[in-house]
Amino acid sequence: MVHSHLTQRFLAAAVLALASVASLAAGPNVSLGGKLSGVNEVPANASVGTGTIEASLNQETRELKWKVVYSAMTGAVTAGHFHGPAETGKNTGVALGFKGSVESPIEGAATITPEQAADLLAGKWYVNLHTKANPGGEIRAQLTPAN
Repeated sequence: MVHSHLTQRFLAAAVLALASVASLAAGPNVSLGGKLSGVNEVPANASVGTGTIEASLNQETRELKWKVVYSAMTGAVTAGHFHGPAETGKNTGVALGFKGSVESPIEGAATITPEQAADLLAGKWYVNLHTKANPGGEIRAQLTPAN
């Protein structure tokens, strides 16, 4: 009986320890990502340009960090933005513009509002890269949580 009681206490402590480690490993950061292509534009276009967006949102501070890598565009990228809120297949206004150079890779960080964070985590933000040949957007990716 004593042995069984000690075993139960040990198992309970082990479960609590594992839960704490898992909680710390997850932390407040959520990874998001997407693949940019002309097919994702609304309306779709025939661009052979491609790219990826990798982002991380700290849910406590609402700091969003991102890296956009792209290639094979019809010309120089003239602008890049996060747009939202909008579901896949819908267009909407700019939620957050990229500052500085829009040459690949585009990296940056910004603090967003609680409403923007909620829309982002709900998959309602997309990245759009614009060129002279495609001023409305050449390639696009909807951001979705990766974890």
